[in-house]
Amino acid sequence: MNKIIRKKYLDRIKGLKDTPDIKIITGIRRSGKSILMQDYVEFLKEEFKDTNIIFVDFMDLEFEDIKEYHALHKYIEERYDDKKKNYVFVDEVQLCLDFELAINSLHSKKKYDIYITGSNAFLLSADLATLFTGRYIEIHVFPFSFQEFCDYYDEENDKDKLFEEYYMKGGLSGSYSYSNELDRTTYIREVYETIVNRDLVQKYNLVDTQVLRQLSEFLMDNISNLTSPNKITDIIKANKVSTNHVTIGKYIKYLCMAFVFYDIKRYDIRGKKYLETSDKFYMCDTGMRYAILGTRNMDYGRVFENIVCIELLRRGYDVYVGKLYQKEIDFVAQRGSEKIYIQVSDDISNQETFKREYIPLLQIKDAFPKIIIARTKHPKYTYEGICIYDIVEWLLQQ
Repeated sequence: MNKIIRKKYLDRIKGLKDTPDIKIITGIRRSGKSILMQDYVEFLKEEFKDTNIIFVDFMDLEFEDIKEYHALHKYIEERYDDKKKNYVFVDEVQLCLDFELAINSLHSKKKYDIYITGSNAFLLSADLATLFTGRYIEIHVFPFSFQEFCDYYDEENDKDKLFEEYYMKGGLSGSYSYSNELDRTTYIREVYETIVNRDLVQKYNLVDTQVLRQLSEFLMDNISNLTSPNKITDIIKANKVSTNHVTIGKYIKYLCMAFVFYDIKRYDIRGKKYLETSDKFYMCDTGMRYAILGTRNMDYGRVFENIVCIELLRRGYDVYVGKLYQKEIDFVAQRGSEKIYIQVSDDISNQETFKREYIPLLQIKDAFPKIIIARTKHPKYTYEGICIYDIVEWLLQQ
């Protein structure tokens, strides 16, 4: 198995070194949170000789006796070295009962630089402000990007071939160890089952597990389609399963909080306001969608749209779906003062398809960049001021 350094994430953590925040590494299961933490520890050991590393891995039986907050607190305090800079790392922190009490106490002493990871169901972004009374900062880790996928398979130089593999295999790199397709997809399905049928059910004491499963599969089958709890409720009821829009709305929220899906809101570009009638949902990883659904409804345009959405989030953009008059813009991406309008398509070689993509962009009258991303297999070119990118070229931009 190859190993690559996830430089962008590692550089971000390096930039947070010795800040007063609790650093919390979040992300879906098997996205590489623990490996990232270990890489940072190795960096500290190599570059700074005056460091005292206190590392706790609750997946290791060596730490079985301190899976309670008093014991964790005592263990770390006993290893404090007042002659060095002290760094605390706790991996799979949720396995320690009432872990937040120990972490908050250690943070209040202002003598540790603290980093933690944990199951995505127990370190939900929405829960962090409640769990941690002091300052914290979240480092959100996504599955492998296409660039990281290419780095992993660096013996293959044909980027088009790699892309054909990437949208099927996805970015959960643990699955790359399996040469057999059945074993690889089984690995991904087990990650998915653990999140949906164990983590969420356990955390929220969910009883409608059949509804949760049908909802999740409906959302992955309808990535990039506008939808709402009311619409999904009607569809699930038609399958003779009892539910209501309140339960569906709640379960959608849980799936998004666990990073299985990302909820992208609609925004009226002309009216400059958010629209609340329906949203779009994109899956954390297209490889997971393929492992669960196979090639059922394999609409490549929607799959590419999902890949672009997650890549925009990975690059730090705020993303929403744009509405202009009766037209829709796939994505409006903002990062600070930067704004980009984006259309995504599978094939724009047909003139009617191309026209459908560029007309909404030409109707936007501001000067922010407008781009179309598609499977062109050509170098970047422009049309009426719109940049046209092959999706492979765009994904490999740094």
